[in-house]
Amino acid sequence: MRSRWAQVVVPVVLMLALAGCGGTDGSSVAPPDFPSPSHHSPRPTGTSSPTGSTSPTTHPATSGATKLLVFVIENHSLSEMQSQMPWTYRLGKKYGHATDFHAMTHPSLPNYLAIAGGSTFGVTDDLNPPDHPIGGASVFGEALAHGLTARVYADDMPAPCTLTNAGRYAVRHNPWTYFTSERSECQTFDTDLDRFPHDVRTGHLPDAGMVVPDVCDDAHDCPLATADAFIRQGVGLAMSGPDFRSGRLAIVVTADEDDRTQGNVILTILVHPSVRGVVVTRPLSHLSLSRLYSQVLGLPPLRQAATAPSMVKAFGLALGR
Repeated sequence: MRSRWAQVVVPVVLMLALAGCGGTDGSSVAPPDFPSPSHHSPRPTGTSSPTGSTSPTTHPATSGATKLLVFVIENHSLSEMQSQMPWTYRLGKKYGHATDFHAMTHPSLPNYLAIAGGSTFGVTDDLNPPDHPIGGASVFGEALAHGLTARVYADDMPAPCTLTNAGRYAVRHNPWTYFTSERSECQTFDTDLDRFPHDVRTGHLPDAGMVVPDVCDDAHDCPLATADAFIRQGVGLAMSGPDFRSGRLAIVVTADEDDRTQGNVILTILVHPSVRGVVVTRPLSHLSLSRLYSQVLGLPPLRQAATAPSMVKAFGLALGR
């Protein structure tokens, strides 16, 4: 983990620890386990529901989600993520996780496009944006077009909306760069990760947001333990801010695809104060995640996402629009 992220997270960790928010699991720099708003009381263990999930029987008073922040890691199956990302999986068990969430295909790029655009657009490779110019709206451009906010935080990206690979930055993991009609918006709001801590602290996380780790922190080139540490720091930081603590922010952690060993089933978790102890067993996909963006934004889902199973319904997520 880059020290620039760690230097920001350490003060947050100390403040939360002093407030009695919990312990650690041995990582050298990380937020405490499951920081959550102090005014939300714990929920009881859930019971089965006909919608294919296990959900709690009572709901604490909380604002509904008006913002969605998605973290994406790389190329690991459900069972691998459950066993090798212990902090992330425990967080999912505390809030909500899916056991039958499918990536769309292989390789990486079409899955990211499905999340951002509600379609794979027929893409079957990982080539750069000039090879796959996509017209029409992404969830990020759609948000901006309706007076809402959007931002992608791409780790190690050398300049806003960079269209080629650079060091540990992989453009194929940054889907907004492929939407040619939104190039000017991408160049303004598709930025490096450095801005993220400021937006968390000030309550200015975007309505439609995505965090793109570099190819080490997303476990493409490094162990899943590295990705778990990145998620623990990034999600833990987001949970410490006013957007999450007020109930405005929902957070999703998913993977782009599995390692071709488990039918492209991946761990996906949803974190929000209105969701506690939910286990979703019904099939979901990256098109469902694209639909979730639109539902949180209060906008029509894009393309095939319009008919995808709803994560709002499956997880029982409270919306604020």
